[in-house]
Amino acid sequence: MKLYDSGGPNPKVVRMFLAEKNLTIPTVKVDMAGGENRKPAHLARNPSGTLPVLETNAGNFISEVTAICEYLEELHPTPALIGATPEERAVTRMWVRKLDLGICEPMANAFRFSEGLSFFRDRLHTEPEAAPGLKRLVQVNLKWLDAQLEGKTWIVGSRFTLADILLYAFINFFSKNGQPLDPALERVGAWFQAVKARPSSAS
Repeated sequence: MKLYDSGGPNPKVVRMFLAEKNLTIPTVKVDMAGGENRKPAHLARNPSGTLPVLETNAGNFISEVTAICEYLEELHPTPALIGATPEERAVTRMWVRKLDLGICEPMANAFRFSEGLSFFRDRLHTEPEAAPGLKRLVQVNLKWLDAQLEGKTWIVGSRFTLADILLYAFINFFSKNGQPLDPALERVGAWFQAVKARPSSAS
């Protein structure tokens, strides 16, 4: 296998997932700042031009972090970061989708349409007027999540999962880029510090 990697929150999700699995695979850095991800060689791997991309031993290419992590979990089920049973996997997938749709994707688009606009305006369709509303939506959904974390160690409860890795990678990046974490969200803040304390967070 080979991982095509870059900066940003999405590649960090896969690097953290690999670190939690204690897996090391060859990695190729793709220069997003220089537009390498929009050139034919990378577009042949992923027509969307996004990163990361995992090349399988069979020579196929998998993009989208959830799909990559699901694939890695099937190959290396221990430790289980999605789940060891059908019910555990379903609960993790439920939370990954809630977080992706409600927090991660609007957080990313808010950045692309505001702080990151000069970088993204010539690379994809942008809607700068949408940025303030997206940032407000993220805060509403983080407040909702804060309430859901009562009595929990991790997003799904007592298990550390892909849901924690996904949200951590996004908050870690965007809190430094125009969307700081509200200190009033005490449970989210404590959860964030707990993830940050894990060795994989440095990946």
